[in-house]
Amino acid sequence: MKQIPLGAKGQSAQLVTPELTAQSAGSGLLPVFGTPYLVALMENAANACLLPFLDEGSSSVGCAISITHTSPTPVEMQVTAEAEVTQVDGRNVTFSVRAWDESGPIGSGTHVRVVVDNARFLSKSEGKLNR
Repeated sequence: MKQIPLGAKGQSAQLVTPELTAQSAGSGLLPVFGTPYLVALMENAANACLLPFLDEGSSSVGCAISITHTSPTPVEMQVTAEAEVTQVDGRNVTFSVRAWDESGPIGSGTHVRVVVDNARFLSKSEGKLNR
């Protein structure tokens, strides 16, 4: 793994469609951008940030996230998330995450990802099937 600098950033953007609403996810009744999809967009931004620093055969997985979703976004509006590295502790990378739509901020928080060896991680996962 290459050294991951503090302040490194990644972004991810998504147009809100009916499939990405709270109503569709079952996390609410209204046809607005769902919090589960906001979490995924923030994770995507953090993952995108780390990609240039990963060795072949490695990836990162999310292990913690704490966010607030402070403003609704309607279908047909663009949402962008940004993740910025705030701490690196061995394989653990902490991000400040934030998101906005075309009208302004919609959420923020923190996210932690762990850099893993793909083969070892998948072997551990598949080992659960053999119990």
